[in-house]
Amino acid sequence: MSNQTYPPPPPLATADGKPPFPYVLLKHREVPDMDKLAVYQEQGGYKGLERALKELTPDQVIDLVKASGLRGRGGAGFSTGMKWSFIPKAPMDKYVCCNADESEPGTFNNHELLENNPHQLLEGLLIACYAINCQLGFIYIRGEFARGARVLQRAVDEARAAGLIGKGILGTNFNCEIVVHRGAGAYICGEETALLESLEGKRGFPKLKPPFPANPGGGVYGAPTVINNAMTLSNVPHILREGPEWYASFGTEKTKGFSVYSLSGHVERPGNYELPCNATFRTLINELGGGVWKGRNLKCIIPGGSSMPILPASDEVLDTTMDFEGVASRGSMLGSAGIIVFDDQTCMVGAVLRLVEFYKDESCGKCTPCREGTQWLVQILHRLEHGHGRPEDLDLLLNVGSNIQGKSFCLLGDSAPVPITSGMKLFRDEFEYHIREGKCMVGPGANRNPKRELVMA
Repeated sequence: MSNQTYPPPPPLATADGKPPFPYVLLKHREVPDMDKLAVYQEQGGYKGLERALKELTPDQVIDLVKASGLRGRGGAGFSTGMKWSFIPKAPMDKYVCCNADESEPGTFNNHELLENNPHQLLEGLLIACYAINCQLGFIYIRGEFARGARVLQRAVDEARAAGLIGKGILGTNFNCEIVVHRGAGAYICGEETALLESLEGKRGFPKLKPPFPANPGGGVYGAPTVINNAMTLSNVPHILREGPEWYASFGTEKTKGFSVYSLSGHVERPGNYELPCNATFRTLINELGGGVWKGRNLKCIIPGGSSMPILPASDEVLDTTMDFEGVASRGSMLGSAGIIVFDDQTCMVGAVLRLVEFYKDESCGKCTPCREGTQWLVQILHRLEHGHGRPEDLDLLLNVGSNIQGKSFCLLGDSAPVPITSGMKLFRDEFEYHIREGKCMVGPGANRNPKRELVMA
């Protein structure tokens, strides 16, 4: 099976022709057969695990990860080492689960990490298991990632045959097994409690917290469980090998290290780009992504996957650092680091409708506000988009959205109205134009004949 090829990110221009920072998570993306154990070890693979097992205690590993400043790359941005430290020290069943369910529209960074360098993830997962004294780790992978699951399983089998998984790892008394578990394609299973339910063979419904996964009664099979996403765990081997001070020297004061940003939408060069966390949207979109496609102008961006508030195309936003605090200062969130670009020919009513349709389709149906509310949001937006909007629809959209947010079991209900509230805040004139003229203000829909469509309807 040959590796899928991904174009390498073009380096930023420097006086000596070298990139101004080292690639870390993606630095081996051009190495042939990097998904094979022998090649990974040739590149220094599993040296971090060896150091952890032979030189450090579990508590020292946790302290080292804390000192690095690594924060979760799945969206919340919580301190990774701190999360590990919440697991009870007493002897009991405990687990580590890698959330590789990546289903957020606009996000595909984990996909590449899983397929091209699976041993990097496995090494990080094994280090996490050692740090909390557990003997079983899970990788919950999105059901549609059929190739990724095969690559991961082969990597697990290779590592087990080499004595890196199983009993007496690297000649120590550390025993650990890894299980690759494929989901069934439900977006809701990216939410940690729904993921745990699915992992146990139940329907993927979210649960109320507390108890939290790190507490007894809250994790897999009721045992304390650490849940980290694939990018977070992929950072860990580099921290063990190079040291926390090295890792903390990149990024910003509060968001250390590197992230792989997924750039999609109306850009010349969409793809995954690894950057230190103090890089700006301007660097990513214009220098690495080649700017907005077809010579058009930038209209707006979504900075962290579809569930994050839309940001305008201002110089202030473009010069914002892509770290948790920087994006929050502009009124949005970094989320899963999936940056979606919209050009000036995008009808925001149509774009918002498409986003909300996704949340309607992916609602698990457990709680009434989300199940019913997302249906109403789509109906109203569909009416607006197709020339049947009413003046009271805009306030109705906001009202329905407010009755979903904060009243559902998980963040899907909170996320569904976000494209509406942020889109209407920035582009209310387009929504009003749809009501007044029955057609789009910009784009192909601006040329249609609303009167003829209304008669036919």
